[in-house]
Amino acid sequence: MLAYALRRLLLIVPTLFGIMVINFVIIQFAPGGPVERVIAQIQGLDVGTTARIQGGGGTETAGGGGTRGPGVGVGAGAETASRYRGAEGLDPEFIKRIEKQFGFDKPAHVRFFEMMGNFIRFDFGDSFFRDRAVVDLVIDKMPVSISLGVWTTLITYLIAIPLGIAKAVRDGTRFDVWTSGVVIVGNAIPSFLFAILLIVVFAGGRYLDWFPLRGLVSDNFADLGTWDKVKDYAWHMTLPLLSMIIGGFAGLTMLTKNSFLEEINKQYVITARSKGLTERRVLYGHVFRNAMLIVIAGFPGAFIGILFTGALFVEIIFSLDGLGLLGFEAAINRDYPVMFATLYVFTLLGLVLNLVGDLTYHFVDPRIDFEARGA
Repeated sequence: MLAYALRRLLLIVPTLFGIMVINFVIIQFAPGGPVERVIAQIQGLDVGTTARIQGGGGTETAGGGGTRGPGVGVGAGAETASRYRGAEGLDPEFIKRIEKQFGFDKPAHVRFFEMMGNFIRFDFGDSFFRDRAVVDLVIDKMPVSISLGVWTTLITYLIAIPLGIAKAVRDGTRFDVWTSGVVIVGNAIPSFLFAILLIVVFAGGRYLDWFPLRGLVSDNFADLGTWDKVKDYAWHMTLPLLSMIIGGFAGLTMLTKNSFLEEINKQYVITARSKGLTERRVLYGHVFRNAMLIVIAGFPGAFIGILFTGALFVEIIFSLDGLGLLGFEAAINRDYPVMFATLYVFTLLGLVLNLVGDLTYHFVDPRIDFEARGA
């Protein structure tokens, strides 16, 4: 198993590299970019954060930019301002200074390999539009996303596993039918749509005003006592967690039920019952371990799936300052260092957790040996 784990670790490198290459190439064909954003603000066509464009004669203020970071976008080097939309009338030398400031004075392949060389050292450069190091931004935002992902995954498992077991034991009964209806409805409602519904009903949108509309904690959080901080945190987390759990528990509940039903009908269960073992002993002493194999081993994948999908929309809707919201704002503002840094972090985390999931399979059931199967 050690050799398998080492091979998987080595495969992370080309996989991560390939994902970064594909996304880098796509960005090259995407309209707009940091240079165009700066030009638009100079021409008065856009509003937003400002950047300081440095040149030989001093420092000028324009609509975007940091000081360093992986250059990604349209063109660079000796071409004139006519290459950029809205650049008519601007001094080509000034355009070249903007390109150099963002790192676009180099060919695309040079920018990419410089970016990857920095990323290997976890040097993500500086944000174009926040005037901060990207690694500081990622570290600041990560606790919010990790908190959402961990709590959502844990609560989802705590609900779905007992419910799935109960449905399997009571298969075909009225309880199974009614809970299946709830599961189907939960699975059909996207988390972001349910989040909007919760805001309308419980966050002062139209009816009740029981929960805060945005933020992870209150403004006076630092002044609260320990117990009041816990209550304030739980108060703010209630609606975001509910919106993410509603869709997550449905699939896991049915997976748990089907896994238990498959195991309950196997010969070893019939043999255990014939030996006079109680139903509880048969269920939790024999069936549980085999049935929960796929459920427990899927925990790392479920966690990263929540971070990749549901957390993004929930963070935007509830204005939770996490990695999802950071990546969304970076895409809107063409803040390429932040975009690629968050992509790099999420992808690396996902690949590592996939490996952890495979190792968990082997830990839960040593009979599963990926190395013996030539994986």
